Amino acid sequence: MWSFQVAGMDDDDEYAKLIRKMNPPSVIIDNDACDDATVIQVNSVNANCILLEVIQVLIDLNLVITKAYISSDGKWFMDVFNVTDHNGNKLRDEKMISDIQTVKHIHGFEAFSSFVFVSLESDACLSSLRKCSVGVRPSNGYTSIELMGTDRPGLLSEICTMLIDFKCNVVKAELWTHNTRLASVVHVTDESTRSAIEDPERLSTMKELLHDVLKGHDDSRRAKMMVSMGGTHPERRLHQMMYDDRDYERVGLVEKGDKKSRPQVAVMDCKEKNYTIIVLRSKDRPKLLFDTICTLTDMQYVVYHGTVDTGNGEAYHEYYIRHIDGQRVNTNAEQDRLVQCLEAAIQRRDSEGLALELRTGDRFGLLSDITRIFRENGLCITRAEISTQGSKAVDTFYVSEMSGSPVDANTIDSIRRQIGQMVLRVKQEPFPSKPSKATSSIGFLPRNFLKGHRW
Repeated sequence: MWSFQVAGMDDDDEYAKLIRKMNPPSVIIDNDACDDATVIQVNSVNANCILLEVIQVLIDLNLVITKAYISSDGKWFMDVFNVTDHNGNKLRDEKMISDIQTVKHIHGFEAFSSFVFVSLESDACLSSLRKCSVGVRPSNGYTSIELMGTDRPGLLSEICTMLIDFKCNVVKAELWTHNTRLASVVHVTDESTRSAIEDPERLSTMKELLHDVLKGHDDSRRAKMMVSMGGTHPERRLHQMMYDDRDYERVGLVEKGDKKSRPQVAVMDCKEKNYTIIVLRSKDRPKLLFDTICTLTDMQYVVYHGTVDTGNGEAYHEYYIRHIDGQRVNTNAEQDRLVQCLEAAIQRRDSEGLALELRTGDRFGLLSDITRIFRENGLCITRAEISTQGSKAVDTFYVSEMSGSPVDANTIDSIRRQIGQMVLRVKQEPFPSKPSKATSSIGFLPRNFLKGHRW
């Protein structure tokens, strides 16, 4: 078992400082409490956005959350997570444990562990970086470009070609498509200097031309361009961009999946406890908890209690929430919107099509060449994760035929011949397949905490 403490947060309220000093946040990592998972318990004085930030760190470490217990009623915050690696194993890697204990700066937070932070974001975290279709922001040695537009075959290839024309090297990117919309956050550097692009004239021209590429022949309101004024976690930013673009609206759109495969979301009123209850059932996958909590946070709801349970490829989530002003969800229209937004949050990452992983030496223009080859072979990219690890490019593309048919094996063979047999492989999404026992519990929840307590 590993246990370590985190210093208290600065606050203008002297009483709050005293409470933090008397009750410093703690993180306990236990490999003995559960047979098939490592249990992580986080205890802290409650603070705005802390639940999302804790979950965000877990997914950034590529951990899979198989069970969770959430409680943040009143002034105290307590979370318990059962986590595994992507192979379904406990955390035995000493380097992973070391990473957990030594990460110092993540997303504007300072920490002695990577799970609890001493400088929490202000309330502005709920509204910053919004209403943006194309934004360009220099940061952390690269320039972050945010793209939002109507999806069409070959669009990513066109974007990459445009970036090459501007001598931009893509170091990292993530792209999602949902309900005919495309959102992407791309980190680029200057080809020659390998540093952030800060020339205002160059950035202005890039924004104008990228906007034209995204707009295409679409003159609707969805082609608007606005500039981002700040920064946040890329995957959270993608949720915000899609949400602001109202991708959750179903009118005139073909929904992903049939009724059986679609997530089931129910919203109920609990007047006696002054909560709104959300019950969610869906196919399980990595980062599902992050996607739902991210959306609730950005819709300005607070999760006071919750449970998460997974097994046999399915996930069950139950949340007790209120609006940030303390009110329940009081109207049918608000309930319907909440259901739509949570369904969309789950579906954005549920990529249709075949996953292809590319591992090869990184070079200028590589992404442009790969996306062009996909386009020339009749493939659409429905989601993409682009990264560089040292001198290597590690990219995952989720592709489908432009006709909507499954990808033909001959097409994959053709692509491999063009880019190299050894660098492209069909990827099976990593996910633990161990079935859960009906009687299994979440880690080491204190019995007296749960006794007679149904919120």
